[in-house]
Amino acid sequence: MLRFPKEVSYVLESDQLVEVYIKNRRVVVKGPRGTLRRDFSHQFVDIKKEGNKVVVDLWFGLHKNIAVVRSICTHIRNMITGVTHGYRYKMRFVYAHFPINVAINKEGKKVEVRNFLGEKRVRHIHMLEGVTVAKSEAQKDEIILEGNDIEAVSTSGKWWHFGWYVAAQIYQSVLVRNKDIRKFLDGIYVSDKELCVAEESEDDE
Repeated sequence: MLRFPKEVSYVLESDQLVEVYIKNRRVVVKGPRGTLRRDFSHQFVDIKKEGNKVVVDLWFGLHKNIAVVRSICTHIRNMITGVTHGYRYKMRFVYAHFPINVAINKEGKKVEVRNFLGEKRVRHIHMLEGVTVAKSEAQKDEIILEGNDIEAVSTSGKWWHFGWYVAAQIYQSVLVRNKDIRKFLDGIYVSDKELCVAEESEDDE
């Protein structure tokens, strides 16, 4: 049975506080919190702006290509949310015997993890551009990552640099090895994901 390709079009409404610029499948979103850029030139789709709407068209696409269109719409929607609200990730320290010591520099761009399972090795985590980290004042043993780009925020909570070597993710940097993980549950885990605008709106009130 033959499946005939078809035309697919998705419409994405943008916020009034956001300015969207599109040129050659390169999308730039400007908002109150900053500017985000994304390049979709490697995808065979048409991206255009009609009023306050972003339209993503796919000509003669199959099911696999339709999924790409939905992914592009999700990326643009995340960019709009990021420049208007921002993203916040909360990570908690879990330990039983050896307390995990975390130090953050003044700029909020680097984290040092010490005393994981009593080890003397110091783990250095560098934040990506546009992401800041700070210790939580309301909760003990918790750090907060904030930024406009959801991918940068989630990745900063995962990738870490040790010297010149890019290793694994933050929770993998304190991953228990050669032990029973049912008993040794020490580590740093993502406990909550939310938008920064909720706290800002409360401050404005």
